[in-house]
Amino acid sequence: MVVKETHDLQWAGHPWIDRMVALLAHRYYWPRMEEDVEAYVRTCLVCQLDNVERKKEARSLQPLPILEVSWQSISMDFISGFPKVNGMASVLVVVDRFSKNGIFIAAAHACLAETTTELFFKNITNYFGVPQDTVSDWDARFTRRFWTTLFNMMGKELKFSTAHHPQTDGQTERVNALVDYLRHYVSASQQN
Repeated sequence: MVVKETHDLQWAGHPWIDRMVALLAHRYYWPRMEEDVEAYVRTCLVCQLDNVERKKEARSLQPLPILEVSWQSISMDFISGFPKVNGMASVLVVVDRFSKNGIFIAAAHACLAETTTELFFKNITNYFGVPQDTVSDWDARFTRRFWTTLFNMMGKELKFSTAHHPQTDGQTERVNALVDYLRHYVSASQQN
């Protein structure tokens, strides 16, 4: 009865299985709920007559595994828009995914992939070694063939966050938000 009422309500729009389970799970639970929902949805006359070929629904995002050693799993991103000081107007943010410690590296606004690699090795690898895996967004400085080739040569894995899903690289994005907040308290003339 609950499945029929939830599925057939005009505002619900005859949701497919995953969405139905999510809607019901907010208020109800019973053993085999997902099987009951699937049986009802697959036999719904309106859904059958509609006969719209449904594309496969995206599954819930899964967290990336984190190694239990500092600086073996990192995430990295650029933030820009800072006042230019000594030719530097952006920051390369590198966050250890285990300890949540962040390293902030001043960079030129138009920093190329090769320069990014130099900054990375000078400020990260020299102190912590090469991480087992790296999570980054789809910034061209991280997606160029140079990075992929470099990581393949070292036998390491470069992981990209899901496009248009900043929450995949949430740790770095959270640190970036903190830096954006602190930006209001720093100006180029203060030299701090």
